[in-house]
This record gives sequence, structure tokens and C-alpha cells, in this order.
Amino acid sequence: MPRTKIPYSRIENILPENDKGDDPTKTSRLVTALLIASVCINIYFLAFYVPSDQNRISELLSQVNSLTLENTRLNIEAGQTPSVGSLSPGSTGYASLQAPAVSQSIQIVNRGRYVAQVVVQKGSIMNISAEITPGRGRVLVQTKPLMGVVFQGAANTAVAVARNRTGFDLSGSDVIFSIESGDMISEVDGPSAGALMTLLMISAIEKQPIDESLTLTGTIDSDGHIGAIGGVVAKATAAKEIGKTLFLIPEENQMISPPVQTTGGIFDVSRQSPVDARDYIEENIGISVTYVDTIDEVIAIALKSSQ
Repeated sequence: MPRTKIPYSRIENILPENDKGDDPTKTSRLVTALLIASVCINIYFLAFYVPSDQNRISELLSQVNSLTLENTRLNIEAGQTPSVGSLSPGSTGYASLQAPAVSQSIQIVNRGRYVAQVVVQKGSIMNISAEITPGRGRVLVQTKPLMGVVFQGAANTAVAVARNRTGFDLSGSDVIFSIESGDMISEVDGPSAGALMTLLMISAIEKQPIDESLTLTGTIDSDGHIGAIGGVVAKATAAKEIGKTLFLIPEENQMISPPVQTTGGIFDVSRQSPVDARDYIEENIGISVTYVDTIDEVIAIALKSSQ
């Protein structure tokens, strides 16, 4: 029989589908397209979907905080104060007390043909207040006039001690200490107001008034211990002059050495003999003195509700 020639194109068409083989170029293009599509989808979700949810969450938290602040404000207007230890970010409080301070200056004294320089230590009074307002957990200090001394360290410690003692969360509140003085005090021993600022904080948090007939001086550490200060006699004198009847001083200041000035020509000679601070101040200045060693002792004496 004669052979019939079949064209090549017909042979290709009649072959089974699986016998044709795959085009590697087409397969590579398909895989590349799928990878690109996957990357694009991931970028879309990262760029639009996740931030959108975060924005919704932020908006919800903002609304919750706004409602909490509004509820707190309404409670305050209604005469209801947040309980101690509350986590409410809208908590408020205020307390103030007059605090003794010491300023030093150099005076020029004429003595015949000679001129001498004399260091003069003078007691002064400052008005210190502590205000708790809604905020972000900051501790702020403002002075008027500017007195050249940083109270920030003592202020931070005072807030920490008050927070630990009361268990009150201040992360949603700002604390503002204001120090005002009618005198132009050039230099003040900042840490010596630490105990007083701690007392103000506890009074503001617990809504307990302070006995206005007293004042105090002393440093404060993180454990609530009250440390020694300088210028006890000058501070006691300033406290007496504004009508205070009780002066709380650190137990570490029990013994003082008040100078006794004697004039010797152009020089001043000071003789110092240690004496009991309470006896000396009560006899020579006329204000009662009580020694304190911890902030708990101060609270027991100074807060009216504690009394």
C-alpha cells in the first residue's frame, strides 16, 4: 500500500494533551505574577487595614477617657470625690502651707577706719502648694519669684513617698508644686522642704486638711525618713513671726550650736556651744517644738482628721 503523508501540524493536533509538554516561559511568568499579587495584597493590608484598626482603637480609648473625665467632673460638682486608691485619671486635689526658709546675705559694716563683711542669715516664709490635676503623670514645679534653687528632686521624692503611702495611682494626673515668696530670696535650701511637700501631697490625695497653726522643715527620702536641715533657729523665728504656734523639726536636729557674737576690733568671733534645740527655741523664740523622724509622725500631728 502506498504511504500517506500526514502534515506536521495535524500530528501536533492529534497528540494527547499531556504529550504536548509545558512552556517553561509561561510557567515562570505565572509564578512571578502570583508572587507580585501576594506582595501587593500584603502591602495593602499593612498600609491600610492594620492602621485603620489602630485608629478605631485609639478613637474608642479617647472616647472612654473623655467619658471618664466627664463623669469625674460631674461627681466633683455633686460633692462626691474619688476614693483613695482610685485609678481615675480625672482625680483632683489641693493643699497649701506656709513654709520657713533661710536666706543668706553679706552686709558691709563700717567700724571706724575699717570695713568688715558680715554674713547675715535671715528667716523667710514661702507659700507652698500642691495641686493634682488630670494629666500624664508629670511632676511640675513653678516658683515666684525665681529663687535660683531647683526643687525638682525633692518634689519627685515627695510625690513618690505620698503615692507609696496612700496607694494612690497618679499616672493619669499631673502634680504642680507652686512656691511663692514675698521676699526676694536669693538662695533657699531646696531639699529642706521635702517633708512639707510630702505632707501637702498626702493632704491633697486624702482630702484631709492640715492644721494651719503649725509648720515644719526637713528633707525626705524614699523611705519616708525626715532628715536634718540647716538654719533651724532662723526658720523658727520666721515661723513665730507669722503666728505659728508649733514647729516640727527633724529629730536629727536635736542639738544645735547657736552662735554667740562677740566683737573684737575689726573681726567677729563666734563661740558655739551645743544646746538642745527644743529648749533653746522655746525659751528664746517662744514657739513650741516637736521632733519628728518619719512622715507618719508628721501626719499624725499635722492632719486634722488624724488628730
